[in-house]
Amino acid sequence: MFAHGSREPDWAKPFERIAQQLSSSHAVELAYLERTTPKLDEAVASLVKKGAKRIRIVPLFLGAGGHIKEDLPKLAEAARARHAGVEIVLETTIGERKEITDAIAAVISKGISHQPR
Repeated sequence: MFAHGSREPDWAKPFERIAQQLSSSHAVELAYLERTTPKLDEAVASLVKKGAKRIRIVPLFLGAGGHIKEDLPKLAEAARARHAGVEIVLETTIGERKEITDAIAAVISKGISHQPR
């Protein structure tokens, strides 16, 4: 999974929860573009070290801006060059998937809110 990153430590908590949920059934590494570690190259290297032969990079962004259209493809290509023989697949940005936009719309339409802790 690939997220933007932030100076604010609590910002990463939702992504960490998603990774934790997936880790019981998948080899998961969470990587960040900037301001947070690990970076994508470190996460890919960790998965390769664990024996991964196919790695899916799932961008946890709501939309596909410059980071997704320009930066991430370059990072993915660099990872492919460093790890020949490992299939590295760049997935669609999570926020552009219909099931995600449907879920967000459903939460908003039901008026469900979450109070900050």
